Parts: sequence; C-alpha cells; structure tokens
Amino acid sequence: MAAGSSSCSPVLLLALLLAVSAGAGAGAGEASAPALDQVCGRLGSYYVTPSLCISALCADASTSTSTCRAARDAPAVAALAARLAADNATAARDSIQAAVFSPSSSSSSSATAAAAAARSCLQLYAGAVPALRWAARAVAAGRYRGAREVLQATQYVAAGCEGIAGDAAAALPRENDGFADMAFVAHAVVASMSAD
Repeated sequence: MAAGSSSCSPVLLLALLLAVSAGAGAGAGEASAPALDQVCGRLGSYYVTPSLCISALCADASTSTSTCRAARDAPAVAALAARLAADNATAARDSIQAAVFSPSSSSSSSATAAAAAARSCLQLYAGAVPALRWAARAVAAGRYRGAREVLQATQYVAAGCEGIAGDAAAALPRENDGFADMAFVAHAVVASMSAD
C-alpha cells in the first residue's frame, strides 16, 4: 500500500505545479491588461457593459483610442471619465445655445414651443457644466465622493431635456444623447472608485 501512495505522489506534485503556474499566469495577464479594460470590466453592477464603457471613453475625437487606453491606472481612467463628462456637457450646452440663438424661419406655435424647451434645456446644462468641471478637478485630485454625487445627478440632464422638449425632442442636438451615455459611464467609473 505504501508503494501505491508513493507512485501517486509525483502525479499529485505535477498537478499541483501545473495549477500553481496556471494561477500565476492568470494573475500576470490581469495585471498587464490596460487599466481601461480592468475598470470597464468591473462595472457590471452599475449596468455598464465593457463595450459601452470603452466606446464612451474612447469615442471623443480629441481622445484617440491610444490615449484613452494609455491611462496608467484606475484613478487615471476615473479622471478621464470625469473630464470627458464635463467636456461632453459643455459641447451639448454649446450646441443647444447655438440652436436657441439661431434665427428661426418659422413662427409657428410648435417652433415657439421648441425654442422655449431649448432655452429650458440650456438652463439645465448651464447649471451642470460648472458642477461637472468641479467634479473633474476633484476626481483628478483623488476625491471621489462628492464628485460621485455630482455625476449621479447630472445623469438626468439629458433625459430632462428630452422630457422638456416633448414632441420636439428629435430636434435636440445629437450631443444631448452623447452626454447621456457619457454621464452614465462616468458616474459608474467614479462610483466604482469610491466603492474601493
């Protein structure tokens, strides 16, 4: 019986060595994955898929794919997300402002209602932009908690604009929809940092 257990011993040792080396390889691969992939991969509890996260953070024309993937760690990804949320809100505000102040060729009641809705929407963004700029600075400094709440509140700005516009929501600039996605992702990224 002793001879049978000694012949089993090399097999167990080999299996143990394979298991340990496989575990070390998996940990090394995870550590070498770009920070963007790591952060985006852990946002499922916030209903943000990795593809939505990556597309939101890498979609900005001023942020090339290589730039968004160059974030060295999770705090850098969070800072990028907060900055992009502020930038997207600014672009949406500016687009809505341009629409409000552009001369309208129609004086119908629907055009008047759409203009009034756009002015109300502009007020929402006018309040959100400075708050998001503050949040971006706070996240860049590693202060997540106050920024998390600002980002959570601003998630509703784009939907508020659509609600105010009602039937004229289709006339809102595309930047409004872009901000909606960015605010959702930025909140999830920053919330995941403050949960750590």
